[in-house]
This record gives sequence, C-alpha cells and structure tokens, in this order.
Amino acid sequence: MQHLLIAPVVLPALVAPFIIMVLRHHLDLQRIFSVASAVLLAGVTLALAAQAADGTVKVYELGDWPAPFGIVLVLDRLSGMMIVLTSLLALPVLLYAIGSGWDTRGSNFHALFQFQLMGIMGAFLTGDAFNLFVFFEVLLIASYGLMIHSGGTRRFQAGVQYVVFNLLGSTLFLFALGTLYSVTGTLNMADLAVKVAQIPAEDTALLRAGAVMLLLVFAIKAALLPLHFWLPSAYANAPMPVAALFAIMTKVGAYSILRMYTLVFGPEVAATAGLTENWLLPAALLTLIAGAVGVLGSNKIGRLAAFGAIASMGTLLIAVSLFTQTATAAALYYLVHSTLAAALLFLVADLVMERQGGWILPQLPMPQTGLISALFFAAAIALAGMPPLSGFLGKLLVLDATRGSELATWIWAVILTGSLITIIGMARAGSLLFWKGHGLPQQNTDTSAEPPQQNPAARPAQLPFVACFGLLAGLVALTVFAGPATRYAEATAAQLFQPQAYIATVLGEEAK
Repeated sequence: MQHLLIAPVVLPALVAPFIIMVLRHHLDLQRIFSVASAVLLAGVTLALAAQAADGTVKVYELGDWPAPFGIVLVLDRLSGMMIVLTSLLALPVLLYAIGSGWDTRGSNFHALFQFQLMGIMGAFLTGDAFNLFVFFEVLLIASYGLMIHSGGTRRFQAGVQYVVFNLLGSTLFLFALGTLYSVTGTLNMADLAVKVAQIPAEDTALLRAGAVMLLLVFAIKAALLPLHFWLPSAYANAPMPVAALFAIMTKVGAYSILRMYTLVFGPEVAATAGLTENWLLPAALLTLIAGAVGVLGSNKIGRLAAFGAIASMGTLLIAVSLFTQTATAAALYYLVHSTLAAALLFLVADLVMERQGGWILPQLPMPQTGLISALFFAAAIALAGMPPLSGFLGKLLVLDATRGSELATWIWAVILTGSLITIIGMARAGSLLFWKGHGLPQQNTDTSAEPPQQNPAARPAQLPFVACFGLLAGLVALTVFAGPATRYAEATAAQLFQPQAYIATVLGEEAK
C-alpha cells in the first residue's frame, strides 16, 4: 500500500505506451484497456482520498531520496479531492468518446487520453515546483494531440494558437522557477515555504518578482482575463469530448494558485502581501463578466460552452482571490460543481453538433430532441448557478464568504449580474435550438448551418447519453450531499491555511 500514492501517475503512464506499441491496430482492445485503466484509476484515487480524509499527509519519495533533495509526491485533502474529481470526470468522458465514435476519427486517441491523465494527476500530486512545470508540459503535449484529433483547418489553427500561447506561459514559468531558485536554493514546495519565511524583508525584491511571474503563469492556465484569449477558440474547435476533459485543466491553474499562495506565499509573507488581493480579484470579476457576455453573444454552441467555462472560472477565482478559509471552502465546493457542469455542457453541445451542426439558430427538430433538450436545460441551470442544482448552493457559499470583504458590494453585483446574463444567454440558445424549430417547414432551406459531422444513425446512441446522465448524477449527488461535501471543503481549507503538518511531513525533522 505504500506505493499506492504513485499509482495515479504510473498507471496511465504505462497504459499509454502499451496501447501505442502493442494495440495500435486493434481499436476494440484499445477501448477495453483504456476503460479498464480509467475504472482502476477511479478506484485508486478513491482509496487515496479515503486515506487523506482524516487530515493525514502522506509523502512518496521517488528513489527513496528524502526532500528537499529528491522528488516527492504529496497527498493531502486537496490533492486527494482533485485526483478523485479527475478520475470520475475521465470515465464518463471516455465512454462518451467511445459511444460517439470520436475515438475512431484520428489516431492514438486512447494513448493521448492516458498521457493527459498522467499529466493532470502528476500536477495535483507533486510536491515540487519544477515537477509541476514538467507535468504542465506533459499536459500541453497531450492536450495538443487531443485538440487536433480528427484534423481540420480550424482545429489545427486553434491548436497552434493554444500551443504558442501556452509555450509562452511555460517560458515564463521557467523564468519564475529560476528566480525563486536563485533566491532560496530550492524548488521543493515545503522547503520553499521554510526558506521564504526566513528571507529578510530588504532582500525580497527578486522573491516578489518570482511570485508575480508564477501568478501570471497560473492565470494563463486558469484562463483569467486578460490572459484568456486562447480558450474560446481552442475549446470551441476541439472535439467536444476532449473539451469536456479540458474542463479540469483550467482547474489546474486554480489549484496551483491555492497551493502556492497558501503554502509558500501565504498571507503572513510580507514580500508578497497584497499581490493576490490587488491583482487577482479585479481580474476574476472581469473574467466572470467577459464569460457571461460571451455566452449571451455566442452564435455557435461550442463557443457558448467555452464562454460558460470562462464565466465559471471567474466565479471560482473570485472566491480563491479572497484567501480566507471560508472563501476557500466555498471555492472548493464550487470547483467540483463547475467542472462537472462545464463537462456536461460540452458533451451536450456535441450531441447537438452531431445532429444539426453547431450554429445556434432555428432548425428542424433533431433525433432525441426531447432528451437532449432536457440535458441542455440541466447543464444550463447548473452552469448559470440556478436552483435546484449545486451551482446555486456554490454561488450562495461564495456570496456568503465575501460579506466581510471591502468589495463585497461589487462582488455581489458582478456575480448576480453575471448569473442573470448567463441564464439569458442559455435561454436564448435553448429556445432557438429546441423550440423555434418546431414551426419550420419540413424541408430546411437554411444553408448557413454546418452539416452534421457524422450520421447519428451510423453509430450507437446509448453510451453518449449514459455518459451525460452520469455527469448529471454527479451534480445531483453534489446537491443532495452538500452538507458532507461542504464539511470536507471546510476541512480542506483549514488544512491549507495551517500548512505546518504538510511541511513537517514532507521535510521530516527539519520542519519540526
């Protein structure tokens, strides 16, 4: 059991090359091994999360080299929650890709999918800032391959834009790490926390510069305005099952902000005081508004889903930027909700695109229109934060957590206005797609609509709906069990703001 902590990284890292080298020409076997790996990964992450649920911090030292000299993986409540969320998202997305036939439209889909999971799991579990950069690069490479899966000019152009923008972020990440290493002599997160606290106030200029560069890198990953330009076209033009998996990727940026700016650059560090409050909160407010307006103005359902993801990140980062235990607990609850809701909307968008193209305009009723419209309605009210689903509870928690802030009035106004604009945009899209088409003549003469990408009758229709209802069941469970979920989020926030146990466990006697 002591090696279980490395399993979420090793398992997909072994399955991916096995699929490429042994199963390249056997799609059915690729599917079997990929699904089996996803199921096993879910079981492993649930077991790890259960170990961390009581507040225990576990460390895995690669090569038996102790920190800060060796590479370590660290499990606490936050990383346990994030790896469970990733694995429980990956399984329905993978089933959807198989059921919809997306995995047949290009090569190496399942291998890239596994590499993507490896990068995400590593980013959540690593206890070393440099290895966080390494796993970011694994994410970038695998996500680019998935983004251009099945080809197409628009998809390729969006993929190039995505890679170039994120490579600039990676370069900035290296500059930030080099700056921090020059000041502290370490990149282990726990050791950084100790060293940063010991630096004299007069020698903190480089430290602050490194912290600012890190914040910019994480803001790029989290699609924070004005660094969000890569996301709408990238997610809207990617295969929708891939975009659904990418719903967790923006959360890697939010996770990194929480981890680094509570553990290393905590509120008590004078060198970085005011950094997040003065920069992060205004940007998060603008991100929410930009996402909501984007939802209202979208003329394609893929872009609507992408802007919905941006709006949800704005709400999440508003709570994160306050850096209080109450606000962080609200952010963690909303993080889980927004990931599931955004993924569900992307999958529903694919159901619509497969049947009548991606334009939001009146068209003849599509096959299974009643079922798809119900799923769209559920995804829309979830992402907009309307009752009775967990988005409403999440936004209430965020609003309640901001009452002590000096900008509480502005925060409330932006969140409530953003929710109103989002629900109007979703209602507009839903009425055009599912209601107004019933009055059209039987022969649709509109030539501006994109043709369906594949004949839905030529592929099985059950598995995609199973995947969508699985994500919807997750949202319902998060609503029904909001009490236990909130208590877990509160305990996780308390552990984040009391990092002594984390530092002591990672560094051993050095931190005591």
